[in-house]
Amino acid sequence: MNKTLVRQLLLLLYFIARTDPPKSVTEPRKRRSRKQEKRKMFIVIFLGGIMLVSGVTIAIPGINPQISDNLDPENLTPAEYFTEEQRPQFCGSSIAKSTTYVQEFSIPTICTNPLGITTDNDGNVWFGQTNTGNVAMFNPTTEEFTEYDNPQWNTGTRSMMWGMAHSPDNYIWYTDDTYDSLWRFSPTSQEYERIQFPADTESLPQRISIEGSQILVNDFTGNKMTILTSAPVASDITYLNIPSPFAAAHVADFAVDSDNNIWFTTWSLENAGGVLVKFDYESYLLTTANPLNVDFPLSSYMTVFGFPPNMLTPNGATFTPDGMLWLADTSSSSFYSFDPISEQFVQYVTADPLQSTYGNNTGVIKSPISRPYWVVVDDTGRLVFNAQNANNISVMDPAKQMLVEYNVPSKNPYWADCGASEGSLMADCGVAQIFDIAVDGEKIWFTEWVENNIGVVDTTVPLPFDVSIGGGTSELLLSPGDSSPIDLRIVSLSGNATVGALLTTSSTHDFINIEQPLSSGSIQLTPNENEITIDTIISVSENAIPGTYKVLLGTQTSDIAVGKFVTVTVSDS
Repeated sequence: MNKTLVRQLLLLLYFIARTDPPKSVTEPRKRRSRKQEKRKMFIVIFLGGIMLVSGVTIAIPGINPQISDNLDPENLTPAEYFTEEQRPQFCGSSIAKSTTYVQEFSIPTICTNPLGITTDNDGNVWFGQTNTGNVAMFNPTTEEFTEYDNPQWNTGTRSMMWGMAHSPDNYIWYTDDTYDSLWRFSPTSQEYERIQFPADTESLPQRISIEGSQILVNDFTGNKMTILTSAPVASDITYLNIPSPFAAAHVADFAVDSDNNIWFTTWSLENAGGVLVKFDYESYLLTTANPLNVDFPLSSYMTVFGFPPNMLTPNGATFTPDGMLWLADTSSSSFYSFDPISEQFVQYVTADPLQSTYGNNTGVIKSPISRPYWVVVDDTGRLVFNAQNANNISVMDPAKQMLVEYNVPSKNPYWADCGASEGSLMADCGVAQIFDIAVDGEKIWFTEWVENNIGVVDTTVPLPFDVSIGGGTSELLLSPGDSSPIDLRIVSLSGNATVGALLTTSSTHDFINIEQPLSSGSIQLTPNENEITIDTIISVSENAIPGTYKVLLGTQTSDIAVGKFVTVTVSDS
C-alpha cells in the first residue's frame, strides 16, 4: 500500500471537545472558560473519504466550535457553538424530506448532531445528541420528539456518542468519547448516571451491546474489548478488559455467536493490516470460576484469523442465524462473510454511489466508494448496513443473494465534492453523514449527523422492480482467461407506471470484467413492455487469482437500487 494512500486514509476528522469532566448531581454548574482546551483528539470516522481515496483535496472548515466573546456560554443554543460560516456544514438544513421508501423527521432543537440510535420494547426511538449531551426520544405513533436535559452536562461540551442500546431493565445506555464514559438514562425517572469507562491509557468507548446482564464495549483507541457486568449501583459494576493481540491498533465493532464467543476486529491504518479475533468467553469463565485453576493469560483464550488482502478497516460486525459472521469495510465498497467452520472469507460489493452523493464538481473522482460502516441483522436474517458515502441504507438477503440499497434524500454539500471550495454549490449534492442504524421489525431507523434529522426506511414498501439471473443458475466456474454469458432479467413491479433506471454492475476485483450491450446503461420499463433481459458477459483475465468472488448485477433509480449477486469461482487451472 503506497504512502500517499495511507496518508489519505489517515486524514481523519478530529473532534475537539471542552475539557471539564461531567459534574456530579450535587456539584454546582460552573461558568466555562474559553481558555480551557481539549485534552485529547479522537479518531472519529473517515469523513470525506470519497474524495480522499479519489485523490481530491477539499477544504473543510475548522470544526472546533468558535464561540463569540459576546455570547454567554451558559445560555448558548447548540447552533451558536459554531460560527455562521460553520453552521451550514454542521447544522444542515434541518428540513425533513421523504421518498417512497424513506421518511425523515426534523429534530425540534437546531444543530443537535444526532448520532447513536436504538429502539425500546414499545417501538419508541432513542438517540444521543452530540452537540447537547442529551438523550432524545421519538414516538413513531404521535411523531413527537421529547428531549431530556442532562443536568450533569457542561454547556458548550460536545461528544461523539457512537453507541446506544436499550437494556432489559429499561435503561438507555450509550457511550461518550469526550469523557471516556458510559451513561445510562432511566426513561422512568428521567435521570442520568455517568459511569467512568475502565481504561489505563487514552480510550474511546465506541459501540455498545447489552448481552443479558453484561455490557460489551469496544475501546477504539485503547485497543481492547471491555465486558462490564451490570449492577443497580454504578460502584458495583465489574469489568474485564480484553487487550487486542495486534499491537498499536484499533479495536472496532464486535459480535457474539451462539456459543457466547466474542468476535472483534482490530486493525491499524499505519501498518495497513489487522486480524479478526475470537475470544472464548465461556472457557474463560469456567477456568476463572475455580480459584485452584492455573491463571492462564487472556491471549490463551483467543483465536486469531488474518484479514484477506483487500480488507483494510472492517468496522461493523454481526452474525446471521446460519452462523456466518459479516464484516463491513469502511475503506472500500465491500462487505465480507466469514465462515467460522471453513475459516474462509468471501468479499461482496455494493453498487457504485450515485453521483449526487459525491458530486465530482472538480471532475477528478475516478473511483467513488460507498463506505459500509455498521452492520446489524434483522429478525428475518437480513443484513442492514449504512453505506456512509453513498448516503444509503442497504439491506442484504444472504439467502436470496439480493442487495437493496435505499438512498436517503437529505444531503449536505459541505461533505462532498459539491463545489464548496469554489463558493458555488451543486444542487442535490452531498451526504447526510448517516452514522448509526437501529432495526425495529421491518423498519430501519437512522440518524443524520449533519442534517439534524432522524429517518426511517420502511422495508414493507414494494420494490419498483424485480431482478433475477436467467439460465437457472447464478454460479459460474471459470478458468483464468475464460468468459461466460449470463442473463440479467429485470421485471417492473410498478403496475401501470413507467420506470426508468440505470444498470448497475460491480465486481470485487479488477481481473473480473462485466460487459453489457447497452452503451448508455439506461433502461425503461413500460406497462406494455414491463420486462427486459440484458445479455451480460462475465470474464476473468489471465492473471485472475483462484478463489470465490461476487459480482453484483442490477438496476437503480435515484431512490433505490436492487441487485443480485453472481458467484464466480476461478479455478486454479
